[in-house]
Amino acid sequence: MASASASAAAVTPAVDSSRGAAAATPVCSVGSLKVAARQAADRPSGTGTGAAIVEFTNSSAKACVLKGHPTVAGAGNGSPAKNAPLSVKTTGSASPVTLAPKGKAWVKLTFVQVQGEADGFCESGAEPVVYPTLVIGLPGAGKHQVALDDGQFAQCDNKVTVTAVSAVKPT
Repeated sequence: MASASASAAAVTPAVDSSRGAAAATPVCSVGSLKVAARQAADRPSGTGTGAAIVEFTNSSAKACVLKGHPTVAGAGNGSPAKNAPLSVKTTGSASPVTLAPKGKAWVKLTFVQVQGEADGFCESGAEPVVYPTLVIGLPGAGKHQVALDDGQFAQCDNKVTVTAVSAVKPT
């Protein structure tokens, strides 16, 4: 796996639209992105997922731009009508990130953590919820269903804190 600095070097910030030709770079389309997720190294203590890193890779032959904070929904067994939107709290300011072909950008999702062992519990008294996949929406770039590479998304209270799209890989 490439180091964070090597990965960040492949991704450069977009040029402000008031500054000329680079502003013509289109928003990444649904079909131009490959999306993957893994548990974050830096996450709250407990037995659930806690935090996940979602990676967006430009799979097209042309540069494209991502910007903003994602929407997040628990996937409803393959049926979009059964998706459960999570309450999203945003952190950080959003700046455009231009992805060269094969370039990457990331967001970090932090959940209200499940506590205890085995099935776990929520400190709030709510029942823990486990989703095999999430649907991540990005402004102008569509919705993407993604599974963790090593488990399922477990969380409490249907809440998630999200970072803005970034050219710097979070931990």
